[in-house]
Amino acid sequence: MKKIAVLGSGAWGTTLGQVMVDSGQQVLIWGRNKKVVREINRRHTNRRFLKGIDLPRELKATTDIKAVLEFADVILLAIPSQTLRENLEEWKGFFPKDLPVISTLKGIEVNTQLRMTEVAQEVLGLDKSQFGLITGPNLANEIIMRQPAGAVAASENPVNIELMQEIFATNYFRIYPSSDLIGCEFAGAAKSVIALAVGIAVGMGYGENTQGLMITRGLSEVARLGAAYGANPLTFLGLAGIGDLVASAQSPLSRNRSFGEVLGKSGSITKARAQVVKTVEGVYSASAILELAHRVGIEVPIIEAVSDVVAGTLNPKDAMNRIMTVSIKAEIE
Repeated sequence: MKKIAVLGSGAWGTTLGQVMVDSGQQVLIWGRNKKVVREINRRHTNRRFLKGIDLPRELKATTDIKAVLEFADVILLAIPSQTLRENLEEWKGFFPKDLPVISTLKGIEVNTQLRMTEVAQEVLGLDKSQFGLITGPNLANEIIMRQPAGAVAASENPVNIELMQEIFATNYFRIYPSSDLIGCEFAGAAKSVIALAVGIAVGMGYGENTQGLMITRGLSEVARLGAAYGANPLTFLGLAGIGDLVASAQSPLSRNRSFGEVLGKSGSITKARAQVVKTVEGVYSASAILELAHRVGIEVPIIEAVSDVVAGTLNPKDAMNRIMTVSIKAEIE
């Protein structure tokens, strides 16, 4: 049995907490919201993020960040990507220096264009061998009901991969190993932007052909971008790549898909923000991913169009027209 500190009491942190309890681990969740923490401890529910779900009684929570870090054998990051640096700066004075740190975050930091494990490594001064990543087609609302799902455990350190397989494996949550941390992080971040593009197309009234175009050509953009930064192109054909992208692009449970659909229907980023109030990672990461593509000279017309739409400099109709008139290269590049 491992003692796991889950930093984040939202849907994903709570869901992974349940998975690890089911795998036989001792889990303590940290959350800033006192009401949510109290509800997890007393009612064994988290109705703000997971309505209608009864949580294991063994799952505990606290608002005391020092206590949860002192408790831990393993630390799991499950807070919004764009708040990671701010939180770690606040905690780094008492953050353990010798424990494995597992990221569940899918995003690129807007101001620095760093991947999430790079942000944590920079702020905390830890070695990259201490980091791991859980990623894949993981919609919290399905996993919390213990529906069969798979995830990728990625790390450059084989010991961390074995650890993640140990603490997450259950009869409904299957873990696949990968040494391609860079590729898995790029795939998780960029799929949010492609899912936005699919949502925009659906909101505009387009059907399966258009969605298929966005998914497959979007995946090609992501794979070429990842390869330029040293990722294994085959990573993008697995759970971390096409698996995650299909789930995010096709499911109404996906925030990115839902936000894109509202944006496509309304044509207004302001209206979309008003209707979908939860964090939508693709909105924040689009410009950062585009900057990464520009640095290495990779053409990413779908990502670029989405970036311009969420920046308010291009409307969805013109974005679609631009995508359809961009220069055409070979299907297999």
